[in-house]
Amino acid sequence: MKRLVDVYPYRKEQDGVEFLIFKRAADVSYAHQWRMIGGKVNRDETHFEAALRELEEETGLSPDLFWTIPSVNQFYDHDSDSILQIPAFGAQINQELAITLNHEHVSWKWISPNEFNTYIQWPEQKRLMNLLADIVTSKQMLNEWIIEF
Repeated sequence: MKRLVDVYPYRKEQDGVEFLIFKRAADVSYAHQWRMIGGKVNRDETHFEAALRELEEETGLSPDLFWTIPSVNQFYDHDSDSILQIPAFGAQINQELAITLNHEHVSWKWISPNEFNTYIQWPEQKRLMNLLADIVTSKQMLNEWIIEF
C-alpha cells in the first residue's frame, strides 16, 4: 500500500493564517491543480521525515515550526481499491525566505481561508487547512504535536 504525506505550509498573519499553495505542472499527477505539498514516504524514512524532505525538495524551504495536525487526509483510491490515510503536517514558514519550485510546480501563492473554495478542490484538504487555521489562531496547539527536527 502507498505510504504518503501531506504538508501544509502556512504563515501567521495579524488576521489569522495564510497558506502557501502550489500549481502543479502539466506533466505530473494532479496536473494544473492548486495544492499543498504531498509525496511518497521512502522505505527508510518516517512519515515526518518524508514530509520535511518533500517540503525541501518542492520549495527549498525548511519550516520554523513543524507539527503533526491531529487528523489525517482520508479518501478512497479506486486504482488500488484501498482507503488511504495520509498523515498531515503543519509547516510554519518564514515569509522572507525565497521559494524555489522544483519541476512539479509552475507557480505558488499565499491564500487565506476564505479563498480555499476558489483554489483547493479536495474536500479533505480544505478540512485540514481549516483545522490548522483554527488550531493556530486559537493558540490551541499541544506540545505533543510539535516535531523537533
